[in-house]
Amino acid sequence: MKRFIVKAFANRTIRKNKIWIENPIDAQRTTFNLLIKKGRKTKFGKDRKFDQINSYQDYKKAVDIATYEDLKPYIDLILKGHKNVLWPGQPKYLSKTSGTTSGIKYIPITKESLPYYIIAARDAILNYIYQTGKTDFVLGKQIFLQGSPKLDFQNGVAIGRLSGIVAHHVPKYLQKNRMPSWETNCIEDWEKKVDRIVDETLHKKMSIIAGIPPWVKMYFEKIIEKVNTPVGDHFSDFSLFIYGGVNYEPYRQTFETLIGKKIDSIETYPASEGFIAYQDQLDKKDLLLLVNGGIFYEFIKLKDVNQPKPERISLKDVELNVDYVLLLTTNAGLWAYDIGDTVRFTSILPYRILVTGRVKHFISAFGEHVIGSEVEYALKKASEKIGESVQVNEFTVAPQVNPTSGLPLHEWYIEFQTIPKNIGEFELLIDDALQFKNLYYQDLVVGKIIRPLKIKQVKPGGFNSYMRDIGKLGGQNKVPRLSNNRKVVNGLQPYLKTKPEI
Repeated sequence: MKRFIVKAFANRTIRKNKIWIENPIDAQRTTFNLLIKKGRKTKFGKDRKFDQINSYQDYKKAVDIATYEDLKPYIDLILKGHKNVLWPGQPKYLSKTSGTTSGIKYIPITKESLPYYIIAARDAILNYIYQTGKTDFVLGKQIFLQGSPKLDFQNGVAIGRLSGIVAHHVPKYLQKNRMPSWETNCIEDWEKKVDRIVDETLHKKMSIIAGIPPWVKMYFEKIIEKVNTPVGDHFSDFSLFIYGGVNYEPYRQTFETLIGKKIDSIETYPASEGFIAYQDQLDKKDLLLLVNGGIFYEFIKLKDVNQPKPERISLKDVELNVDYVLLLTTNAGLWAYDIGDTVRFTSILPYRILVTGRVKHFISAFGEHVIGSEVEYALKKASEKIGESVQVNEFTVAPQVNPTSGLPLHEWYIEFQTIPKNIGEFELLIDDALQFKNLYYQDLVVGKIIRPLKIKQVKPGGFNSYMRDIGKLGGQNKVPRLSNNRKVVNGLQPYLKTKPEI
């Protein structure tokens, strides 16, 4: 009966969603008009003369691109208890997240924006049911590895991590099968928390496991330590893996080994600023852009992002296979907000995207502007070509501008699960793939401005130890794939293997 009801609900939901999927520009126009109408009642809207905004062109003239630093004076007012600052009334929550220049950031979540997080996560699963007809997993136990749901309060506003905030709003029909226990979820120490989660779930019929891949990986490894068998063999009902936060491809081979069998997966794209997309086709890696979720999208071509006044465009003017910086205007009170991600459109109707990296996570020490999707592509291609099983636990890339000898280069810090027999050959394969993907990098290598990349091996568990050292182990924290400085790799120095490079 439960499976029948879920399947009927999935069919009804997908039919309903087809309205905005097939009419995305109308959905965005409706969202924009509603946001401007609400914004007129706020301090931000009065400061920007929202009463004079009657079109998207008016909006671009009135509202500049905003970073967190630009909105911080308004956030500070909210923290002091002021109302009607960025959105009518007070936010229901402030999502606490890490910033690169501001320290801790507080991203507003309102009573209008909160439901969309729940709806989008639900619809991703319902779409999976609609596409596959599979429903058995709804009878098993489910777990989402997340941050603590403990909240702080300041002048009437609750403050916490996004995943912890969402934990307060799990639908009642899911709570019976949801794990871990509330008490375990509240443990702040990530390693102790994972140990407790293992104890609670080890003998349960787990069917859905969800979370950010590096932290799910830790959970899987601890399960295997206990039972000495792949996770998929131990949890025979485990049939669906839901993930987000980082690109899954670098982890895929390691996960297939840890699980021990092929299972279905769904990628999602949630952020503190809004739930942006989810994977709606199991055989494709691109994600359906959610154009009816309280978010109005704008885009700037990545190549133009450092211009004094880069051109902003709405959804109707985007092109395929172009990297864009993503701007959000939301029903949480963010206005033309740069969330720091870059995306590329793979389809126009419906609008589907790939997340290609972070604006601040790039290497351009020599003018090459290598981005996240390019290093991930290069590592994947090298692993495929070497003709042996190579598994990578984690990696990051940084420039070495002043080596002790020789030309400058890119250094790849890699923690291997399975090490290639010939590191030198693996380095060349990665470098060749990166040159193929980035012609500026190729010109630098061919022109002998820089030399081909080198790998530095990180000890097993080294990345986790580094994240623990900086107080960012677990939760929503992720190791950046690449940096234009050496802050991350300098922190990894104590965890390098002492063997000389091959």
